[in-house]
Amino acid sequence: MKKIQLYIASSLLILAAGCQNQEKPKVIYEDSKTVAEPIKKAAEEIEIADLPIHMEGTKYLLHAIGDVRVSEVNGSYGSSKTNSVSYALSNYNRFELTGYFENIKFQHIDSTALRPLTDKNIQIQTATFLNTIAAKTKRQILVYSLVDSDTNKDGKIDVNDIKSLYISEFSGAKFTKLSGELQELIDWNIVEAQNRLYFRTIEDINKNGAFDKNDKVHYHYVNLLSKDWLVEDYAPI
Repeated sequence: MKKIQLYIASSLLILAAGCQNQEKPKVIYEDSKTVAEPIKKAAEEIEIADLPIHMEGTKYLLHAIGDVRVSEVNGSYGSSKTNSVSYALSNYNRFELTGYFENIKFQHIDSTALRPLTDKNIQIQTATFLNTIAAKTKRQILVYSLVDSDTNKDGKIDVNDIKSLYISEFSGAKFTKLSGELQELIDWNIVEAQNRLYFRTIEDINKNGAFDKNDKVHYHYVNLLSKDWLVEDYAPI
């Protein structure tokens, strides 16, 4: 009897582990019976800004904007206890901001005015200054990897949704989406000899909500010096 009980217990543990390892779909399609939750902030979240950063060779300060979750202690929010709450939204590494923040406000170094990157709900994960392109061509550009839509319909915009590729002038102007709708960004790089940005995306062509070996990889490039940053397709395979 003990052997049977041990076998059943082991089987249940294996089954539970298998369920935990299964990835949740990144896309829930419109014809699904799943009802999307409205996107809203938790009551314990407060909006803050990181201290501004200045990237070498530019004339703008960047202020990362986002929410932090403040825990409730003894009936009042513990916002005065800086040791219990992390107020950092982003990390700065000379020519790149990384983290999980909701907007960037741009401030010219000779002005007090701040201009938001967008008025849409997004989650920015990286904002990269193409400093080598700027040094070569004098055109200053930011490239972003971010989430711009609640693709899995869970009421949140976060890392569990599809990641997209965007571009803008360093001032935040001409904020433009490069990747296709419902296509997950795989990676991107810069080829300085051509002044091009190359990137790959994957499309869920079998509509199962996940990205796997049965889906299609797309290859694209953008001429960084072009006026409208039109996306061109290419076929290396």
